[in-house]
Amino acid sequence: MSSAWENFFAATVVLASAGPIKHRLTEAFREHLADLEEDELPREIRDEFTSLSTTLSSVRPMRGENAVQATVRKMSDSEAGDCAVRIVGMLGVLARLQAAQRAPKLRAVGED
Repeated sequence: MSSAWENFFAATVVLASAGPIKHRLTEAFREHLADLEEDELPREIRDEFTSLSTTLSSVRPMRGENAVQATVRKMSDSEAGDCAVRIVGMLGVLARLQAAQRAPKLRAVGED
């Protein structure tokens, strides 16, 4: 999960940087998330990631662009922002899962 967390964190850093949301979304997904395999992800975000990947590659590209560029180009800024929120949400799930793995296991001790 560490690798997935690192990829989602890096994508979120790109999303939080300056510039138009469509450009940031395209770069974040292309550079950090597009090559992730479903089996590399925890089951808690697999369906959401697959849905996002499908959403971001639904438009047929023109010459010189890929499907993600074509799809994001056709989106409104609001739609692109919604996709960015989904990425940040998946990072949140990964962070909670990672924290749960590191948390010490506490157990109740009965009185004698």
